[in-house]
Amino acid sequence: MLNEKLHLYIEGIIPDRPELLNKMEQYAKENGIPIMELAGIEAMLQLLRVQKPSTILEVGTAIGYSALRMAYALPSCKIVTIERDAERYQLAEQYIREAEKSSQILIIKGDALETEEDVKEHASFDVIFIDAAKGQYQRFFEMYSRYLSEDGIIITDNVLFKGLVCEPDIENKRIRNLVKKIDQFNRWLMNHPDYHTVILPVGDGVAISKKR
Repeated sequence: MLNEKLHLYIEGIIPDRPELLNKMEQYAKENGIPIMELAGIEAMLQLLRVQKPSTILEVGTAIGYSALRMAYALPSCKIVTIERDAERYQLAEQYIREAEKSSQILIIKGDALETEEDVKEHASFDVIFIDAAKGQYQRFFEMYSRYLSEDGIIITDNVLFKGLVCEPDIENKRIRNLVKKIDQFNRWLMNHPDYHTVILPVGDGVAISKKR
């Protein structure tokens, strides 16, 4: 992970976002809503511009911030995104309407472990972006990777979890168990026989996986 000084430097020179996105960033900060870190999402968007996907599946909408960032960066790309929390789902719908992106972004309401049949109707996907319950990453990956197009990539956020994946002594039991699951997922993913994976120490840690 970058040291704090460098991290703040990079964030400080990133161009301003549209006013709606700034409003969403502020709302997320004030209400403890997990959205992708600024440097991390900028790195992902650049990768997507290179990849030029026509379809993206996002596992974990939250308030729709990353879906909108992807929609703005790739205006011809269709995005399907899943959210189980009713309040966040409603907020995401509201923001997406305000951005006039309802025709580009489809939100599926439900638990991502239970929405496979709904998602399957829109497959295949050139990119799958996993950013939901971290303890379920492997299950999400196994469930939805079957709908990845042949040359597609899977992007997974938060895989370094604030640098805690390399901390041996964590007192909080819940955090310790979650870190253990993330570490297990990272090791499983890096050794997956069907994917080449790299982990970038940007944002909160971003894994990029491509079929072998």
